[in-house]
Amino acid sequence: MVLTSCDTGKPSTQAPAETFKLTKTFPNGKFPVTFEDSIIASPLADFSETKPKIIAPVSNGEIAALDADTGVSLWQLKLPVPDGQQAELIATPVIVGGKKLVVVYQCLDKGVRASHRAVVIDLPSKKIDKSYPSLTFSAEVPTVDGKTQVKFYPPTAYSHAALKHLPRPGLQGLVYVGFGNAGDAQPFHGWLFEIDMDAWQTQGAEKALKNVLLTTPETDCPTTVEYGTQEMVCGGGVWVPSGPLLEQNGAEMEIIVPTGNGQVDLARHDYANALLRMKPGLQFDPGCDAALCAHFDAANADQNCMASCKHLFMPRLQEDDAPLKPPNHECDDKDFWECLAWMDYDLGSSTPIKVKLASGKHVFVQAAKDGGAYLLDAEHLGTQYDRIQIAHLCGSATDLCKLSWAGMIVTQPVQTRVGDEPVVVIPTFSPDKTNVAGLVALKIVEDKGQIKFKHFWRFPEFANPQALQMFRSHPSFPLLTSHLGRNREAIIWIVDIGMQGTIYGIRAKDGALVAKHRLQGTGRQLSMPVMIGNTLYLASTMPNTGMSMMEAYRIEPTN
Repeated sequence: MVLTSCDTGKPSTQAPAETFKLTKTFPNGKFPVTFEDSIIASPLADFSETKPKIIAPVSNGEIAALDADTGVSLWQLKLPVPDGQQAELIATPVIVGGKKLVVVYQCLDKGVRASHRAVVIDLPSKKIDKSYPSLTFSAEVPTVDGKTQVKFYPPTAYSHAALKHLPRPGLQGLVYVGFGNAGDAQPFHGWLFEIDMDAWQTQGAEKALKNVLLTTPETDCPTTVEYGTQEMVCGGGVWVPSGPLLEQNGAEMEIIVPTGNGQVDLARHDYANALLRMKPGLQFDPGCDAALCAHFDAANADQNCMASCKHLFMPRLQEDDAPLKPPNHECDDKDFWECLAWMDYDLGSSTPIKVKLASGKHVFVQAAKDGGAYLLDAEHLGTQYDRIQIAHLCGSATDLCKLSWAGMIVTQPVQTRVGDEPVVVIPTFSPDKTNVAGLVALKIVEDKGQIKFKHFWRFPEFANPQALQMFRSHPSFPLLTSHLGRNREAIIWIVDIGMQGTIYGIRAKDGALVAKHRLQGTGRQLSMPVMIGNTLYLASTMPNTGMSMMEAYRIEPTN
């Protein structure tokens, strides 16, 4: 068989790709396991017992464990709430020590978030572990001038970011929980809590919250328009669905926190729309040059000041970049940062990845909601090596963008290598009929002392008419595998959401299509698929009823 590149009829320059077929393993029968509400948090693989299970965290606060072979529900548990209230679970839980599931959720009183809580579920016993008393999030942090306190305010806080676990030798470790807001109603802020699992168990809930980060320590959040973040006040939400990045840097662990809309103002300690690097303990120092930043202007930041910051990255255009010009002309009178805020193109929508170059140097790749991709020095975040626009701004003069607030990228890229060169793959989407979208692969090259991106491949090929039909909304997160088939090649799996979703398998070294399968349901946007052995599991929605379910597919070579 001659495999064409991305179904365009253009022969691939690589050897014919090994192709795969997907066989549904569940749901089976006339009555599959379904859930009354959606599954927004990503599913998890549970290996706490001999036989693996799939944990489905349903948004109404139901936790279900499914048999990984059949999809049969083995147990279900409802998260506890005060009388008369409802649970809402959006943030992906985390498994600690292989047996403890840490879940963060909000309690709604007549639709209003009254509190935000955390519990621990003991997976082998299938019960809430009472040795970790139910934890209610609260915090007070002084403003920069020390005259008042910023309080954690449950009605405008929202837990969306995936929980992250940091192991510690001989201990249960730390869990990080981020908060932003579900909309732009003020006052809201970005919060990151550090939970000490050992203190929680031995000293109670009041000792569990070890440290807290507040990204915008302001009490005055006035707005005159409907959407508060457009005025660049407060905000700075830690809402990225894939959560902050925890990375080892030598002997130390560092935490990279993407923040949402607002402003950067060094004097006021406002760190919205940026990347922040810190260590466990959550004490943040941007590390900017005091002389260069002495007269920092939040409305017109000095390039040298921004470049001097060791632990803070502020997004900016390259010298020869054209300004952002959405087709609706809303940014014609705005600078870059103002446009990001006005269009809701917050940098904090995606989690970065750390990449090692052939020279041994490390860089960060940060995908941006505005369709750009940034290349940063991993040791000095202010050093921006490159920025390229990999997705057109949604819409045109005659084709209104259906979801202008959604941007064009919300993801965490995946990485592999082709020869000695690292390759990152970033999914894009475009809610219109004008602009192409799909997976974009970039090489990171070192050339004469310069580090920069180089376009590698796209799926589908942008000359393909399907590139105007596929990826019209947020896809799932990409999943990279390298253990399937005879060749054990790196393959990216991604779900294109639709009335009937489609899962694609794309060969990482050239963008060749190696698998395509229509789902039973729609799939689920911004959800990470799970792979156990050669079986892929993903959250999905039944298009006719709106009920959710888990789908599973066994992946096998075609021949």
